Amino acid sequence: MKRRALWALLTLVACVASAADFDYHLQAQAVAPSVAVFVGQREDFDTRNGGNIVNTGFIAAPQGLIVIDSGPSLRYGQQMRAAMRALSPQAIALVINTHHHPDHFLGNQAFADAPLAALPATAQGIASEGNAFAENLFRLSGDWLKGTEVRVPQGSLQAGEQVIAGRALRLLALDGHTDADLAVYDHASGVLFAGDLVFHDRAPTTPHADLAHWLAALDQLEAITREPGFRVLVPGHGLPARDAGPIRQTRAWLLWLQERLQTAARNGLDMNEVLRQPLPAEFARMPLAASEYRRSVAHLYPAIEAASLAQGGVQQ
Repeated sequence: MKRRALWALLTLVACVASAADFDYHLQAQAVAPSVAVFVGQREDFDTRNGGNIVNTGFIAAPQGLIVIDSGPSLRYGQQMRAAMRALSPQAIALVINTHHHPDHFLGNQAFADAPLAALPATAQGIASEGNAFAENLFRLSGDWLKGTEVRVPQGSLQAGEQVIAGRALRLLALDGHTDADLAVYDHASGVLFAGDLVFHDRAPTTPHADLAHWLAALDQLEAITREPGFRVLVPGHGLPARDAGPIRQTRAWLLWLQERLQTAARNGLDMNEVLRQPLPAEFARMPLAASEYRRSVAHLYPAIEAASLAQGGVQQ
């Protein structure tokens, strides 16, 4: 009996320790009255952070909470919901997915009793690629994703001025980071949720990027920061800001990357030669700059190289 009791105690301790191991330690940061953000780490996915590299947030509207992205796992979504409940007794009025990358929608399962919505192309991307994303993220983050299943948003969002849960919002249907990138501007607080169109002090990711479209989207977002009511910019990754600095930083990276790859293609460099080129000083110390540069070369250079050849080939 003593051995059984000891084993039961050890099992209980192990379970408690395991639960603690998967604590995201989410803390809502108020960025404006009735608006808060959960700021993720400026890191890549790994088994230590469990995918908590993303910014999510919520708006306390008169008729309920509007959630902006649900995070990278079921556990994250559950803990996010608990953290919101500690701050507000309001029900969830709507969960918005800004785009179809897994750190932004794999927490949807924790909000199964609430309406989930996204741009049509985002919902289509989640439906077609979500399971593959989830499997890949499980390989990168391990048991943090245990029990996580893909839940596709059923609600369809469109661009324009809308009142959601009694809150006046401007929804911007853009693209460039992916085929469909939603930005949300809350008029009452002056907070702009930019999603992954904007990175702050963290190198941008480009697996589905169209650089020209992305740069055009940044121009539209920066125009909002010049409006009288603007107060706070919430990037998809990195700290919120009270000016357009993160937009300009993201633009500078994309312009440099575009010029680097186009020049390399015109000069006939192969991919390995492009990878060996050093980062400029202004980006060299940015978190994940080296690794995201390597990924971006792999993502973007083949198409840029092919376009250069089609337009006349290598410069002599």
